[in-house]
Amino acid sequence: MKFYIRLAVFLIINFGALGIGTILMENGPQTSWYTNLNQAPWTPPGWVFGFAWTTIMICFSIYMAKLIEVKNTKTVLALFAVQFVLNVSWNYVFFNQHMIALGIINLILLTVLVAFFTFNYKSHLKNYTLFILPYLGWLIVACSLNGYILFNN
Repeated sequence: MKFYIRLAVFLIINFGALGIGTILMENGPQTSWYTNLNQAPWTPPGWVFGFAWTTIMICFSIYMAKLIEVKNTKTVLALFAVQFVLNVSWNYVFFNQHMIALGIINLILLTVLVAFFTFNYKSHLKNYTLFILPYLGWLIVACSLNGYILFNN
């Protein structure tokens, strides 16, 4: 399968994950529960989240399309599936169910998994590793935002 076909498949899957996550959060960022939380002073404005996730999913799709090209294994696909579930489920756990502690656990697991992708497959991907760095960086920020909410509410 050519790179661009794999890229299209990952774009569909990754943006599908964003869509599912949006549905599962039930307008979470606009609810009084969320807006009344004591949020971190470094919480970015709402529009940044949409821009960040769009950029992250484009970059991560490029990363995964290349990774599957050079290391197409059941392990890689299983790790991607776990990443998908963790990414989507955070929206439900945090915004829908208001489980802040479980949300941070979910984010930490997702961050560890994305860090594993980053460092474990670096030798296979060389410069393509740069495409996963926005995801890892954003997850670190998300953990700090959620951690602040957990310990200050």
